[in-house]
Amino acid sequence: MSKSKLNSPEYLLQLLQRFSNYSDRVKQVHSLLITNGHLLITDLWINTLLYNTLIRTYLNLCRPHTSLVLFVRMLHDEAPPNSHTFPSVLKATVSLSRSYITSPVGYSFNAQCVKRGLLNDPFVRTSFLSLYSQFGDIKSALKMFDEIPQPCIVSYNAMLDAFGKSGDMGLAVSMFLKMPTRDVYSWTSIINGYARNKCFREAISIFNEMMVDDDVIHGFLRPNEATFVSVLSSCANLDEGLALYQGKQIHGYMLRSEKDLSVFIGTALIAFYGKTGCLSYAYKMFDTMSLRKVCTWNAMICALASNGRESEALEMFKTMTLRPNEVTFVGVLSACARTKRVDLGLDLFRSMSRDFAIKPMMEHYGCIVDLLGRAGLLKEAYEFVKSMPFEADASVLGALLGACRVHGDIDLGNEVGKKLLDLQPDHCGRYVLLSSIYAGAEIWDSAASMRKEMAHAGIQKVPAFSMAD
Repeated sequence: MSKSKLNSPEYLLQLLQRFSNYSDRVKQVHSLLITNGHLLITDLWINTLLYNTLIRTYLNLCRPHTSLVLFVRMLHDEAPPNSHTFPSVLKATVSLSRSYITSPVGYSFNAQCVKRGLLNDPFVRTSFLSLYSQFGDIKSALKMFDEIPQPCIVSYNAMLDAFGKSGDMGLAVSMFLKMPTRDVYSWTSIINGYARNKCFREAISIFNEMMVDDDVIHGFLRPNEATFVSVLSSCANLDEGLALYQGKQIHGYMLRSEKDLSVFIGTALIAFYGKTGCLSYAYKMFDTMSLRKVCTWNAMICALASNGRESEALEMFKTMTLRPNEVTFVGVLSACARTKRVDLGLDLFRSMSRDFAIKPMMEHYGCIVDLLGRAGLLKEAYEFVKSMPFEADASVLGALLGACRVHGDIDLGNEVGKKLLDLQPDHCGRYVLLSSIYAGAEIWDSAASMRKEMAHAGIQKVPAFSMAD
């Protein structure tokens, strides 16, 4: 083959498609395309195809930012985007939305599509639907859906996801029941929606309905990894004995029907058994997993830390073979707080940015406040709160207020309690806790005053209940 043919845009396009999963090869082909000027205007059809392939390839390589940069370059080089361009570009925008403020950019793509006459394409519309769903713009998502003449099941599923993220499960279920056909993603979207909105009993109920659906019984439809992870999470968060039984039944079903349990299902099982106090099962699951990701280690560390096995959690952190992340440190800092290991906890907190380039978040600051508070170092805890790079939220102040009650610091409790009531004026627990601090110090007039203030605001204490009732 001649050198000119080897460097032709058609041949390089074939190489790009063949080696799309290999980052180094993709970079080499990309360099050749730039060096030979193939991305500049030569043939509009091939230029657009090359850019589309590059954008999609970098997106598949988990480099959405590069995909968006390529799209900007595509416009600069006057290669006209088509209906195959925007689904990948919009997906890249959704991928970046957690770490970048991408919503203005995303909305600008709508104007691009209108200008180029591409908005009537159902795949482009569905991509916009997913984009608006990610941004929480249910109104724009619904408008986009209503303008699709014959919505496909992908469009329906994107709309179900949008309703779930917005918290409107009534509309989600209504659409679900009206769908002409449903697939595993339809069922999983409803289960996810309920789980996301902390309606765990409903999520489990929908899963049970799915399992007796004719399509599942006759083998046309099967739960997938996302389905199992979501329903196990719901079982873990439902504080009922039946949830443990349900989770074990799901585990048994997976063992019978799945050849191998994926790392994410294994992790979900560890978290489930950890939250239900079945540490032996969690350990067994962890030990039998041949592949573990950071989330797997995190689940096991948090399971140990929340079940009175804090020392084992800290030992597991020491033996961790993968680089820890933000969630890992929430687990180990919680373990330090529960065992009042102040020096170790503070050292681990400092090591986050020093050794792992992890920027502490509100949860990490809350763990340190809890650590200092449990150890009775209330002044140090308050100074730590004041030194935070952002305003403390209710969880951080709540931890400090709880410590004030335990250690009987009325003055600091009064100061923190008032700040907390400014943040959460309708939270009954804050009034009750502050009133208890006054009562514990036998300052009866202040305790009574707090109860009256609570009654005047129309806030009622949530009654206690027994599972035996």
